[in-house]
Amino acid sequence: MGSERMEMRKRQMSATQETPGAAQAPLSAGNRGSNACCFCWCCCCSCSCLTVRNQDEERARRTSHELQAEGIPNCEESPAPTLEEVNAWAQSFDKLMLTPAGRNAFREFLRTEFSEENMLFWMACEELKQESNKSVIEEKARLIYEDYISILSPKEVSLDSRVREVINRNMLEPSQHTFDDAQLQIYTLMHRDSYPRFMNSAIYKDLLQSLSEKSIEA
Repeated sequence: MGSERMEMRKRQMSATQETPGAAQAPLSAGNRGSNACCFCWCCCCSCSCLTVRNQDEERARRTSHELQAEGIPNCEESPAPTLEEVNAWAQSFDKLMLTPAGRNAFREFLRTEFSEENMLFWMACEELKQESNKSVIEEKARLIYEDYISILSPKEVSLDSRVREVINRNMLEPSQHTFDDAQLQIYTLMHRDSYPRFMNSAIYKDLLQSLSEKSIEA
């Protein structure tokens, strides 16, 4: 899975680098005048259409990331964890993910491993489940798809082909449970892959030591 993930990231970086150039080409052609066209020989109608379409796609991508940044803060609001809570995180991954403080600490660790998108995706799915308005559900489902499922997104999460097929079918009529299979797969990935390393990380050990020392002083 590691090698597949690296290859996927290479493809993402390549796609990200190529996309801006493609978007700029019709704009440059339009600036040279109506007789100059890089996409067609007969007229520039198609160039104008491509320019508008690329501008719309870029605006949609920008709006998607802006809304996602507004919807999910850098960290969840939560009281400082207690020593008992931090000790409980070592008992099971479920207990870690149960509290905002646990998710914040784990998310900080994932950021150091460049896999924070897994937690962001999981949180976005949890938020989607709380919605009841159909139009809001459809909009949030679209944003989640663009930000975490699309192969063109730098925040794409690692999912197998079966789950992707399920998502594509579900997106025909989005609901609160459109990404349930994908969310479970990412939860399992974090549990098996990242959680053991988090428990041995300096982030966890330093927090545990700090709270232990405060407990002794008290």
